[in-house]
Amino acid sequence: MAVCNNKKKVLFIMGSTGTGKTKLSIHVGSHFPSEIINADKIQVYKGLGIITNKIPESERRGIPHHLIGIIEDPEFDFTPEHFSNHVIAAVEHITQQGNLPMIVGGSNTYLEFLVEHPTLDFRSKYDCCFLWLDVSLDVLFPYLDKRVDQMLEAGFVDETREFYQPGADYSAGIRRAIGAPELDEYFKVENDVNVDNDHKQELLKDAIKRMKDNTRALAQGQLSKIHRLNNELGWGLNRIDATKVFEAALKGSAYQSLWEDMVFEPSKKIVQSFLNNASEGKTTDE
Repeated sequence: MAVCNNKKKVLFIMGSTGTGKTKLSIHVGSHFPSEIINADKIQVYKGLGIITNKIPESERRGIPHHLIGIIEDPEFDFTPEHFSNHVIAAVEHITQQGNLPMIVGGSNTYLEFLVEHPTLDFRSKYDCCFLWLDVSLDVLFPYLDKRVDQMLEAGFVDETREFYQPGADYSAGIRRAIGAPELDEYFKVENDVNVDNDHKQELLKDAIKRMKDNTRALAQGQLSKIHRLNNELGWGLNRIDATKVFEAALKGSAYQSLWEDMVFEPSKKIVQSFLNNASEGKTTDE
């Protein structure tokens, strides 16, 4: 694989939750010899595949994935230091295979630690290109609500029940995942014969509402962090605006051609330019 100034190349795909990072990474990985490194601090844990949105093996198109489901202890505190050590080891392995490492996910605090920590000195060792998938929040929010409803239909309540533990700590480990804390009150009384079913259903309904609210808050917080990384720390993110794609999806319109034209094609050009050493991977933010 080509290098610039003796630096190995690393592609980052960033964005708020639900903006299509995984889909784009698979698209990019299908066109360039690549391997994907997960940058979601909850997806590193084994289990809760629905609420953590882990990509199934069947949808990976044979592209190797790293740091997904590697932690079996649900209470293990996977820190930014752990994340960075795993990522750097994966980057070295992938580049030795002649492939492009793609670091994909929305845990921006962990990404900042990786890129900015002076001891790691990541930017001086690696040539970085940052793709930022952006969707206007007024369009993203209803999409996220719909995604929670789809998770409900897919069985996230049954899935989460397996991780329920009375008095569990929801501040660390896999139980930080949005959906697990919200369902705690419901699971406490689910099998209590002294609690009427109407009250149980109200608790479940409230849990789903809070899950939607907290997912929206997460997306908004992630967006604020991305703006800070770009504007204050000068990461030079390449912004890809996918708002019109999501508008079409919400309306039930055909959106695949929009995705190709507005998301994948611009991304492909940026990555190709980055790999050709034509630039540092920076383009004008439209």
